[in-house]
Amino acid sequence: MVLAILVVVVLEAAAMITFAGAVLVELVSGRSTNVGVGVFVVVFFLGLAWLLVGCVRALWRGRRRGRSPVAGWQIFQGIIGVSLLTGGSPAAVLGGLVLLLLAVGVLLGLMTRPVLEHTTG
Repeated sequence: MVLAILVVVVLEAAAMITFAGAVLVELVSGRSTNVGVGVFVVVFFLGLAWLLVGCVRALWRGRRRGRSPVAGWQIFQGIIGVSLLTGGSPAAVLGGLVLLLLAVGVLLGLMTRPVLEHTTG
């Protein structure tokens, strides 16, 4: 269970890095209309990805300090997923469903006995 959670969180971090890279490409190519927002998005997502990778390392080593930030991100991701479910377009609804399912899966996984024993023992 621990490994499954870590894989999902690493994939989430990779998705954030990819998204930040796409925004950076738009900024550099001049296709972005609002440079300030674009820079904020890049820095925010790279910072969040860095935090999640650090949490994965802590969880892998059996340290419990990685659980809270991962759980916090899953709650935030779940909220984003729910808001996308009402987005209207099929792509937004599908994206919202994926985000919501990942968030619920990781949150529930963080509360299982194997994960708790791994991070407290």
